[in-house]
Order: sequence, then structure tokens, then C-alpha cells
Amino acid sequence: MKKYKKYDVVIYIVLAYIFSLLLRMTWVYEHINDASYKWGGQLMINTNDGYFFATAIKHLLFGTNMDNPLLLVAINTYTGTIYSIYFLAKILPFSLDTIILYAPMFISSLVVIPIILIMRLYNKTFLGFLSALLASIAWSYYNRTMVGYFDTDMFALVFPVFILYFLIKFVRNTSILDIFIMVIIAVIYEVFYPQGYAALTAIFITFVIYGYIFLRENINFYKALIVFAFSLFKVILAIKLIIFAILYFIFIKKDFKEKYYKNTSIFMILLVLIFSGGIDLIINKLDWYIRKGTLEDQVGLHFYDVAQTISEASRIPFTIFADRITGSVLGFFIAVVGYVLLAWRKKEMLLFLPLVAIGFFAYKGGLRFTVYAIPALSMGAIYLFWEISKLINPNNKKIQYSMIFFASLALIYPNIKHIQNYNKIIGPVFRNGEVKDLEKLNKISDDKDYTLTWWDYGYPIWYYSETNTLIDGGKHHNDNYIISKILQTDSPLLAANLSRLAIERYTNAIKSYKNYIKHDKDNKYIPKKFLLYKKGKVIHTVGNGYGAVAESIFEGGAKKLQDPQKLLDKLGSSEYKPPKKSRDIYFYMPLRMVNIFSTVMIFGNINLLNGKKLRDSMFYPAYIRGKNGSKLFLTNNLVFDTKEGLVYFGKNALKIRYFVETKRDSNGDINLKPMLYHKDGNLAVVYLNATNQIIVMDMKTFKSMYVQMGLLGQYDKDLFELVVKSPYSRIYKLKR
Repeated sequence: MKKYKKYDVVIYIVLAYIFSLLLRMTWVYEHINDASYKWGGQLMINTNDGYFFATAIKHLLFGTNMDNPLLLVAINTYTGTIYSIYFLAKILPFSLDTIILYAPMFISSLVVIPIILIMRLYNKTFLGFLSALLASIAWSYYNRTMVGYFDTDMFALVFPVFILYFLIKFVRNTSILDIFIMVIIAVIYEVFYPQGYAALTAIFITFVIYGYIFLRENINFYKALIVFAFSLFKVILAIKLIIFAILYFIFIKKDFKEKYYKNTSIFMILLVLIFSGGIDLIINKLDWYIRKGTLEDQVGLHFYDVAQTISEASRIPFTIFADRITGSVLGFFIAVVGYVLLAWRKKEMLLFLPLVAIGFFAYKGGLRFTVYAIPALSMGAIYLFWEISKLINPNNKKIQYSMIFFASLALIYPNIKHIQNYNKIIGPVFRNGEVKDLEKLNKISDDKDYTLTWWDYGYPIWYYSETNTLIDGGKHHNDNYIISKILQTDSPLLAANLSRLAIERYTNAIKSYKNYIKHDKDNKYIPKKFLLYKKGKVIHTVGNGYGAVAESIFEGGAKKLQDPQKLLDKLGSSEYKPPKKSRDIYFYMPLRMVNIFSTVMIFGNINLLNGKKLRDSMFYPAYIRGKNGSKLFLTNNLVFDTKEGLVYFGKNALKIRYFVETKRDSNGDINLKPMLYHKDGNLAVVYLNATNQIIVMDMKTFKSMYVQMGLLGQYDKDLFELVVKSPYSRIYKLKR
């Protein structure tokens, strides 16, 4: 065994990497034979945001989606992610669908390398190996880096842990080379994961504090501060790398007086804190994730804030918080105690505090942040086992290693069980039948056309139908009001006119945006703003294609607040003349929206002048969980009396006006069986044969565009044309 000792770090890295890959491949083994999960013979990805990046890559490869301005935002913002996969697609003999499916597991599993290397700094390579096994498949990290989870999350942890490895290595040996390797990784990290700038700023601040406490007598610390601070400046990557090379040459060839380095480092720290924007970014991120209620725009209209409807931004119970970091509550406390002990013994491990703090913020800010605490706490847990084993048997290393190994397995096992259970419930974003509908839309539409639907489906619509959307996974702010209003209104005329007005107003803005880019001869950047026009006058400014058109419609450039309801009334009138048509507009109404339609309605069911709810709406989808005579007991704790035509909310009974049974055949045709219970009833109940769901709703919601057109197949043939129908969705084309 001794002859393999010098290769142990390589062996451990390879074994840990293979372990991570194999566990991620279990999702593939679970679903490889499910035809509904496949498109073009390949399993489809399972995260909506993945289609944002995939569409940009597809655009570069095949010239699709030429009229989508937001792809330029994607390419210029996530340059590393998009171009790295683009080049892989160019050189590898695999389809783009295959590459985006498997890229997350190969990239995210690289996190095992820095974890093992960090523990090797303390001559604890075996402990690093066990830590890497735990961290690589920890509940939260697996969820966001599994096969098919094509997102920048696959880079989110790998880069910071590599950065901290070289930072810790620098602290231990104060080698200038280590700090330069670290900052090069840091600036590349921003190219792949721009959101990581906040984490880099936090690490920098921690390093400053740590260094002034423990390293202030070492001149290389001040050199490191200068380089690290400069890496945070908003400078083009190529220029940064050139300056890094110059600084490295100066630092190893020239010796200036210590006071020059100290003074320069203080100056650089101040520049970072005051001008880099990192502190503001951290504050803004915190504010977004803890904000509640409505969001007031510049003039004073109140729009519902999307942050409170995103599950990953919602507060989570402590048990889930602990499970997502280590797999169990007991494991979490072991890991916390272990990390504290490790940081006490090896003070440079305090540099992990920013990542641990971000991870702990998840308890308040939402589950997505838990991944950041995983590396430090994984190392802490295994280190605690090491210390306990020494106390139990201080003289026998074989017994110590055996104890550590089996204790580590006890921590790893709950995470493996989670993976097994999670794999069963996670499927692709869309099923095969749904993608077929979007492919049909692709064949009849042009890439300048727009498809209106809820933002959850925006990016897949880009990818498969190659049409544009008004709201999507990134642009889902105030314009949510427009789509929500269209889907829930009971006025087909209002829906038609508001759709045409919104899209024509938005595309006029895009024209000015594209012209601005065209006249920029170097085409080196995307303008920070482009303008919305009405009759030749600028009425609203939109940033980078993500701005809302809603303000321009309902404010109209007015300095004084106007009542938006007046415009809505006008749009619902036959006297209103919509803007001239420049492209086709489609309405995508998937059956799956049933499960989120109550949330969709919130955004449009609001008085824009004061932010208050307009009415008490009701839309409760449920399954039958039991039966007693004529009474059906539903999973949302409602009781439907099929004989009396009543719905019980606890002890209160409300009358049903209509009961409608719907049956969808394989061609997508909808057969209706309506029944009148009470003429004075204020509820409607719809039974969906396709999903075996019963939906209880108020009458106004029953008359909404989504229920009538999407669920019942009823529509105004003068305004809309049904162009795609299937058991999964219905797609309509606006005629005007």
C-alpha cells in the first residue's frame, strides 16, 4: 500500500467523482424507459431555467429565435455557461439535448476536488474523501445539480470552494502564486455565474478581517489584498488577466517598502466597499428574498411582487433546512459542532463563514441557499468523527478509520434515501405530448410571433416553439399583471385588445433596442436601457429587455397617476381600436396550469392604485379522497354533495350553479356534460376526466378565459382561432 501513498489524493478524487456521477445517474436509470419523458430519443431536462440557456445555445448553433432580444442578454450575462456548452456541442458527437442533460452531473461533481485538497492541507486526505462523498450528494446540492438540472447552479459551488482552497492555502504558506491562481478562478467564476459576485465580495470582506487579525505582520497579505480587491473591479476579463500578470511580475521581482503595500491595500479596500457595488448587491439580494406584498413602481402603481410566490424564496421549516444541508437534523447538529471545532483548531477555515452564512440564510430566505453551507459542514461533520474516534481509541488508527468510515456512512445514507425518493417524483419540465403541441406551434408560427402564457412555461416555449413571450423565468415582474388579467378576465374582447396593445407596445420598444445595437459599430455591449414609444414620444424606459411594459400601458408616461380601470374598461369596449397588427399572437393554455391558476390570478386581481385585492376569488383543484353516499370528500378538505348540489366549507354549505364534466379524447376534443343545480348558486364545479380532478370555483372565475378556453374549449370564434389541440393543451391564435 505504501507505493500507492503518494497517489492517494488522485485515487480519492477519482473515487469520489465516480461516486457522485453514479448517484446522479440513478435518475436516468429510473426513467430511461418512460417514453413520456423523452423527446428525440433523449430524456428531457427537468428545470425550466435550463431552457433559457439552451435556447441561447441553440440560437448560436442553428440561428433560431432570431427575433428574441433576451437571448443577447443571456449570451452577454452568462457568457461562460453558454459558450462552454456551445463549444462542447460543436466538438462532441452528441446532440444539444444530450449535452444539456448530462452536463450538470459532470460539472457539479468537480466539487469533490477542492474539498479533498483542503483536508489534504491538514494531512487528512481520507477525511477529505469522506467529506467529498457527503457533500457531493447532500440533499440540496443533489436537487440542484442532478442529471437534467441544466442551470448555472452546476457552477455555483464548484468555483467558490476552489477559490477558498487556494485562499486557505495562501493563508497557510503565504505564497503569492496561490493568491494569483485564486483571483484568476474568481474572475472566471463571474463569467460563468455572475450572481456569485455577492459571494466573492463577502469572501473578500471576511479575508480582510481575518488577515488584519492573523496576518497583519506578513507583507504578502497586503499584496494579496491588492490583487483580490482588483479582481472585484468591473473590468473586462482580458484586461484583468493582463494586469494580474503585471502585478505578479512586480510582486516577485520588486520589493517596495511595506507602507506602500499597506496604504495601497487600504485604498483598494475602500474602492471595493464604496464603488464595486458588491455591498449593494448583497443588500438588494437580501431585500428581494425577504420582501413581501406588493411592489410600487416609479410613479406609484402597485403590482404584486413575484418573490412571495416562488417556493425557493420562501421560508422553510427547520427540519427541511437541516435535511437539505446534511440529510438529517442530527447530522446537521453534528456538522455544526464539527465545523466550529475545525475552525477553532484551523482558524483559516473561518474563511468559509460567508458560504455558511449564505447557507443559513436559507432558513429565512428560501431553500435554494442551503447548498452553500454544505462543503464546510460536511468537512466539519467528518472532522468531528475523527476527533471522537481519537478519544475512544487513541492508539489504533485502523479502528479509528473504521469508526469514521461507518459513522460517515450513517450521515451519507439519508441523502442516498432522499435521492431514491426524489428521483421517483422529478420528471422533465414538459412531457412528450406537451412538447408535440409546441412543435406544432413551431411549424405554423414565425420567430417574430408571441405566445402568451404564464411565466413558468416561457423558456420551454422559446426552445420548442421558437416564439417569444411577454413574461418568462427571468422577466416575471410587473408584466405578470397583464398575463394574469388576460387569463382571468371574463371578457374575450378585453383579453384580445390588451394582448394586442401589450405586444405591439413591447415590440416597438424592441425595435428601438435592436436599432441601438445595430448602430453600435463595435457591438461590444448591450445598452443598459431601451425606450418604449407612443406616438413618437418616449413614455417609459426598459432595461436590458427585462423591463415591464405594464407601466407604459397603465401610466402612459403620465406624471400624475391615472386610474388603470378606465383603460381596462376601454379595452373591453367594442369602440376601442387596437394597434395595427405586426405579428401573430398565440395563447398557450396547458392543462397543467390548473395546479397554479389560483396563484396566477393573484397578480391580476389587484387594484393598481392601492395594491388591495379586487375581489375574493376561488379556484380549488382537488382529488377525491373518499365517498359516503352522495358526498365526495376532497383532498382540500371540501365536501361535494352531488345530490344536493352543495359544497361544504367546514359546516358552511354553498350552492352550486353549474356542474360540468369534461372528457378529453386522444385528438384533444373536449366533450362537456353540463348540469344546472341552483339558478341562484354562486359556485361552479368542473370535473376534469383527464386528470381526475374536481375544481371548485366562483362563477366569475368559471367565466374566465383560462377556464372557458383552456379547460372547456369554449371561445369567441370572431376573436380567436383554435390552432393546436391535444389532451395536454390548447393553443389559440388571435385573429385581430
